[in-house]
Amino acid sequence: MTAVGWAQVGFFFLVVLALTKPLGRYMFRVFEGADQPLVLRRAERFLYRLCGVDPAKEQAWPAYAFSLLAFSFFGLLVTYGILRLQHLLPLNPQKLGAIEPALAFDTAASFTTNTNWQSYVPETTVSYLTQMAGLAWHNFTSAAAGIAIALALSRGLTRSGGGGGGKTIGNFWVDLVRSTLYVLLPISFLYALFLVSQGVLQNFAPYREIVTLEGVRQVIAMGPVASQEAIKMLGTNGGGFFNANSAHPFENPTPLTNFVQMVSIFAIPAGLTWTYGRMARDSRQGWALFAAMAVLFLGGVLGAYSAESAGNPALRALPHLQQNAGNLEGKETRFGIAASALFATVTTDASCGAVNSMHDSMTPLGGLVPLVNIELGEGLYGLLVYVLLTVFIAGLMVGRTPEYLGKKIEAREMKLAMLYVLIFPLIILTLAAWAAVVPYGTSSLANAGPHGLSEILYAFSSGAGNNGSAFAGLNANTRFWNLALGADMLAGRFLMIVPALAIAGSMVDKKVIPPGPGTFPTSGGLFVGLLVAVVLIVGALTFFPVLSLGPLAEHFAARAGRLF
Repeated sequence: MTAVGWAQVGFFFLVVLALTKPLGRYMFRVFEGADQPLVLRRAERFLYRLCGVDPAKEQAWPAYAFSLLAFSFFGLLVTYGILRLQHLLPLNPQKLGAIEPALAFDTAASFTTNTNWQSYVPETTVSYLTQMAGLAWHNFTSAAAGIAIALALSRGLTRSGGGGGGKTIGNFWVDLVRSTLYVLLPISFLYALFLVSQGVLQNFAPYREIVTLEGVRQVIAMGPVASQEAIKMLGTNGGGFFNANSAHPFENPTPLTNFVQMVSIFAIPAGLTWTYGRMARDSRQGWALFAAMAVLFLGGVLGAYSAESAGNPALRALPHLQQNAGNLEGKETRFGIAASALFATVTTDASCGAVNSMHDSMTPLGGLVPLVNIELGEGLYGLLVYVLLTVFIAGLMVGRTPEYLGKKIEAREMKLAMLYVLIFPLIILTLAAWAAVVPYGTSSLANAGPHGLSEILYAFSSGAGNNGSAFAGLNANTRFWNLALGADMLAGRFLMIVPALAIAGSMVDKKVIPPGPGTFPTSGGLFVGLLVAVVLIVGALTFFPVLSLGPLAEHFAARAGRLF
């Protein structure tokens, strides 16, 4: 590790911190205020009229959940149709054929759920029209749906005695439109222009064949890259226009674009913590969530950066082979170890999935960090569920009925919170166990032993966590893996959303009790520490056994000189 590397991490954190309040304030104005930016207000009203939506009519949680599920199902069908009919549609200069059914299902499920897992090579599989009309529009809508869920849960926790809306938690269609129209579209437009200025492609030109310096003919892919790159980062979608993702110079050409891409991944999740504090009428509540996220993020960076800087543990006993520069395998030399470890931590903390290095090439402990980040589920609405668990545990410690923001946390909320927490490992561990013992699962592995298990575990964790990054040693483009991962992504998205919205519906109509001398404060350092501990302990209890058989076992085997 170097001082320059830590300076990059520190500067990145300060930039995100500086953006949190102004972006959070803007989003509060958009979603909860009455004075949305005038220039887009007419477009918003037109969309409501076109779709027959009454923006003044709010929804209870079942109607909110049904709207989200119906919209997502419709989007999945549209994308599946575009993928299957790609060969008949325009903007296909390379004459690429139709996507086969299992891969089309996997891809449609992936982009519908904000995962952007790609079992295919984009530049040789999907046309320009498919990239834009089939996939990029999902980057907007799935990201907007994710923001809507966070807002709905926030309203359920922060509204006082129903907030004047009875048992309602907002209107899904309003949240969807405003997320897209006021937040994602304008920022993405400016962001794409910046990327073009730095050298990111944006065209509809056919692929070009060139002659290299060695005299070899090579086909260079073209396409509308910048427009998709902007929203895939800002909406924490991930994926890539090219197979190499953000390690590709046409997607991520300079250290500046690399830095801005990392900042854009964190910008909206960080801003939403301030929005939440404003909704709770106590900004300290939002900063407490930000602090918990920051502690987990910085711990992850420390683990990944130190492991990658130390190099492969199998080579430490061989002085003539030691990696004095650290583990550079699978990394772009343009970015180096520090920026690669930072990117890997950021993208998995925010459930994004874009990568600028190959996680499969990381050291066992270095690869453990992004895997654990996904499994902890550190997004806003996931963290709010952990907040309720933390408050409940604190209440048990002091012998009081647990409460949060003056609302009592009762049996119904705890059952829903535990359902949310248990669904995630159930999906991942069940599917991983299945894939690890059947030939059509293990035949796709590039490695045996603990590393092969890590590849399987990472794939299902990434799918269920709607992350989309991968240990790329796994060939996921088979019938089994396409169908299994498609189901994994859909279950990880929607089976967890419903309990979260049910919690919002259960909490929204509760009366607020004034704080008393025995009330546990939820805005100080003690609460932040307890929240982080609960997140880590729950993660350790559910995933530590399988992690000990995967990356941890690989680490100790490598120290003994055994590789897989």
